[in-house]
Amino acid sequence: MVDIATRVWNHRWKIDPIVRSLIDTDFYKLLMCQSVFRNKPDTQVTFSLINRTKSIRLADLVDEGELREQLDHVRSLSLTRGESTWMRGNTFYGKRQMFSPEFMDWFENLRLPPYHLEKRDGQYELTFEGSWPEVMLWEIPALAILMELRGRAVLGAMGRFELQVLYARAMTKLWEKIEKLQPLDGLRVADFGTRRRHSFLWQDWCVQAMQEGLGDAFLGTSNCLIAKNRDLEAIGTNAHELPMVYSALAETDAALARAPYDVLQDWHEEHDGNLRIILPDTYGTQGFLDNAPDWLAGWTGIRVDSGDPATAAERAINWWKSRGEDPREKLVIFSDGLDADKIVALHQQFQGRTRVSFGWGTMLTNDFKGLTAGDTLAPFSLVCKAISANGKPTVKLSDNPNKAMGTAEEVERYKRVFGVGEQEKVEVVV
Repeated sequence: MVDIATRVWNHRWKIDPIVRSLIDTDFYKLLMCQSVFRNKPDTQVTFSLINRTKSIRLADLVDEGELREQLDHVRSLSLTRGESTWMRGNTFYGKRQMFSPEFMDWFENLRLPPYHLEKRDGQYELTFEGSWPEVMLWEIPALAILMELRGRAVLGAMGRFELQVLYARAMTKLWEKIEKLQPLDGLRVADFGTRRRHSFLWQDWCVQAMQEGLGDAFLGTSNCLIAKNRDLEAIGTNAHELPMVYSALAETDAALARAPYDVLQDWHEEHDGNLRIILPDTYGTQGFLDNAPDWLAGWTGIRVDSGDPATAAERAINWWKSRGEDPREKLVIFSDGLDADKIVALHQQFQGRTRVSFGWGTMLTNDFKGLTAGDTLAPFSLVCKAISANGKPTVKLSDNPNKAMGTAEEVERYKRVFGVGEQEKVEVVV
């Protein structure tokens, strides 16, 4: 096992690339990338970094030269032979050759497109422009780089023993969380923590701790490189990016109202089983379910990613019942702002009423909260989102208005089209 504190001390970060591979990314990005490659390969998009935690002035903390060095390194990466073999020959969700030969031929020759970087008001403005299948693969590396460089800026001022104690405390903190989860009968939990992890080495350590501490209750990891290296299941389905871009491309209000279902129609034709998971909250969960076609009720389950999780799960259960489905046979994946106590509470509330699973993210792979003076390593909310498609702005409403994004005019239009009324604001921590 890697001694992370000693590695940090000895290397002082100068020879450690943050992103080591093009598959050091979330599995759902690769699944979505293949879908986009098949269905909308010529769509031109712009992605942008958005720091929701304005008090963290990244441009004051992170050296621009180091940031460019790490971004440039990612642009030098290509798929290795071993990585290609793993993707072409492995079984994902019980299916061999999940990735088509045509997609793999394209991916094997891919280099990520250029980036644009500026400083403004203590923040970095980092954008990526180009064809959708290429640009979308910048999201996870960009987030991982900024999160880790912020951590390195803090850790670089620490002494050797201080680092040892810091990581010992963080390891203890995580293990105590695992011990809280161990008594839960029928627990199903996966690592979803790539995008806002403390570091690659720390995420890898957390995954190994989950393997040992939870055994079969630990389903796998969203990180493809770690899944490959640790012989684990790669976990993930789809994200808000698909309906956001499809909706931006809609020419009329009627087409806009259909867009979230058009996304899932394309997905339905490509995937089955546990990959048929609905993410209903992009433009409000209740409206999505009320207007959903009947065939969607036959899908395997729903992922809950904003708003009050218990409320969203109850909505899903009621919806399934109204469509003649048995909720006990359906899967609810909770994935928003989870920590051990919330996992315990949700598991106890819904176990037996539906199949329950958890995608544990930032508070698994980046919980250094309270471990440094001034809380300088506490996690914060950093995202990288598609902000336009073919020159038209994208919108996300969410079940939490604090997560909404888009121009004021378009946000109001989307609220009207999707029938979104008053929403409860929930603090966005991660």
